[in-house]
Amino acid sequence: MLQKYFNPVYPTIFAFLWFISCSPNPILLDNSGSYSLKKKINSLLIESQLKASASIDIRSIDRGTSIYSYHKHKPLTPASNSKIYTSGTALMSLGLNYKFGTIIYSKGNNLFIKGNGDPSFSLENLDSLAKLVSLSFEVIDTLIADESTFDSIQFGPGWTWDEGHWWHAAPVSALSLNDNCIDFFVQPQTIGKPINLEIAPNTKYVKVLNNSLTVDDNFNLEKFSINRNWRNQTNTFILLGSKLQSSLIDTLKRNINNPALFTATVFAERLNHYKTQIKHIRTGKTPKNTVPHFEHVSKPLSQINQEMMYESDNLTAEILIKTIGTLDSIPGLKTIKSILADSANIDTNKIRLADGSGLSRYNLSSAQSITHFLDYMYQSKYKDPFVSSMPFGGSKSTLKERLIEIGPDVRAKTGSLMGVSCLSGYVFSKRYGPLAFSILINGYTGSSLPYKELQDKIVTLLHSY
Repeated sequence: MLQKYFNPVYPTIFAFLWFISCSPNPILLDNSGSYSLKKKINSLLIESQLKASASIDIRSIDRGTSIYSYHKHKPLTPASNSKIYTSGTALMSLGLNYKFGTIIYSKGNNLFIKGNGDPSFSLENLDSLAKLVSLSFEVIDTLIADESTFDSIQFGPGWTWDEGHWWHAAPVSALSLNDNCIDFFVQPQTIGKPINLEIAPNTKYVKVLNNSLTVDDNFNLEKFSINRNWRNQTNTFILLGSKLQSSLIDTLKRNINNPALFTATVFAERLNHYKTQIKHIRTGKTPKNTVPHFEHVSKPLSQINQEMMYESDNLTAEILIKTIGTLDSIPGLKTIKSILADSANIDTNKIRLADGSGLSRYNLSSAQSITHFLDYMYQSKYKDPFVSSMPFGGSKSTLKERLIEIGPDVRAKTGSLMGVSCLSGYVFSKRYGPLAFSILINGYTGSSLPYKELQDKIVTLLHSY
């Protein structure tokens, strides 16, 4: 009777069900590393219900091998984790003490202000130069802004069309001022009146239309915004929307068009303030046989590099790339790839570098390539300035609200674009010592918070392990 109901297919089905019940979560099929560590990190991945692409590599610097990996070879968009490559290769190419000079020349009755890429050139620095020039010149026929040290390409390939007027997408120039931005200080005043506004620099280079409104708590708030008509390359800013009268003063930054002309205009206004008359302003190139008068010298690269990494300053990153390219007339990105290949022994055929900041979506890197470079830098003579340039947990940086309990035992760079969240750097483990890690996550929708929390849980585990 048993034979009557027996079907030879049943054992096959049973074996299949047994196999899939015992097989690992599909998310973990490309997974290797120390068994105990793998088990704990895999549990975090499964609990997170990861609905995105990821590339993870954790490398023991003392052992020189990966102790955990998940799709470590997979190329993904690194966002600002690209600055890790930019930072390290800039220190190696330019040197810790490299400084940028902004020089004032004259020829006849014309004055030239020539930029050499100082990303930290400030309103105070410009004002100091204006004071010095005013002691030597009463009337200047033409003030000429020279940004010819760099090429004329001011935006990176792959920067999305709607980056617009934001601070993080300021145009790149060899002659930059105040991050190539205007600072807007906004404060509500009397109900029914426009919001009180001050700008820095207070310059006629920009035009401001204040259509905002101060309101009380019972008013239907309209979203407040400051927009520039950047599509038409104008420098007209429009304030729209409303703010509650009880709101505190706020500071917002918006970028400008044509940084060199912006710098020259503000310089001319400061010269006028010090009683030096400027008849004309334009951009151009400093000719031969000019007379140098004054020079502002920047802080050293070691300090500029740290500020770039803490603030995730895209303008500085792009300036460093272009500066590297001026050393031997080879594009900076090619120089960086040569350093990665020749010095760090990284297969650059598996990396795509489109810019230095990571704002471009054309950039691609695997987690393994990043940890390999982190390992190389940790064992190089640039270890201390490179590691210290990276934010630590809870610092005044992009990590100010993350990994606070670990503090200085983690040094890491964040990376964020829409649908992209990355974290790479160093964490100091009790068992393994210094670890280089990279956690790249791409392709999710909605909030980045769950993915940041996953990254933080992994790093916290590594620290305590």
